[in-house]
Amino acid sequence: MIRRSANFFAMPSCHRLLSQDLLMAYTVALTGGIGSGKSTVADAFARLGVPLVDADVIARQLVAPGSPVLAQIVTHFGAALLQADGQLDRAALRQIIFTHPSEKAWLDALLHPQIQAETRHQLAHISAPYALWVVPLLVENRLTTQADRILVVDLPIEQQLARTQARDGVSREQAQRILAAQATRQQRLAWADDIIDNSGSAEALIPQVAALHRHYLALAQAASSPTGSPA
Repeated sequence: MIRRSANFFAMPSCHRLLSQDLLMAYTVALTGGIGSGKSTVADAFARLGVPLVDADVIARQLVAPGSPVLAQIVTHFGAALLQADGQLDRAALRQIIFTHPSEKAWLDALLHPQIQAETRHQLAHISAPYALWVVPLLVENRLTTQADRILVVDLPIEQQLARTQARDGVSREQAQRILAAQATRQQRLAWADDIIDNSGSAEALIPQVAALHRHYLALAQAASSPTGSPA
């Protein structure tokens, strides 16, 4: 287990910090741009028994029907953001925050502290050798110091656009706008300790994930040993 400061999410990105106060599982941050295949990679690790802490899952739970956070969002943006079943209309909200930066800032200020608090809680209660922290906006939200290892899922931008269009039913222009709002491929790769090439088939991911899993088990064991040192 690695000790970190209880307020470790508030620290700026400059270098990796493994500080003092809160016991955490060895944490591998999994990140990548839209359409890169993060969920597919995360599922492959989960099949090997690795516990997942997923920022998007936490965010969805926070805005579940009847939740206090959803009530605040509806108060701020209006009831038009609610679907008939009480669910948040994510597409409508996405359109608002893409075209109004100040509204995005408001939403980030509401959601991020609560996502981070729940992330800390989940990581603190993991007993496995290591955890996979799935966080799409790791670089954008300056969270790069908060993991022991950063794993980037990578593929060429043209493939990223095509997969996003096919999955989300959006136009190429819409996919390009989403991509432009994220960190660039180069920025993300600059933070990578490890890279998974997802330009091929799903089957091609399996040996890459298996090799990284063995590597992370060894790193976690070394980090938990008084005489060990991370590689």
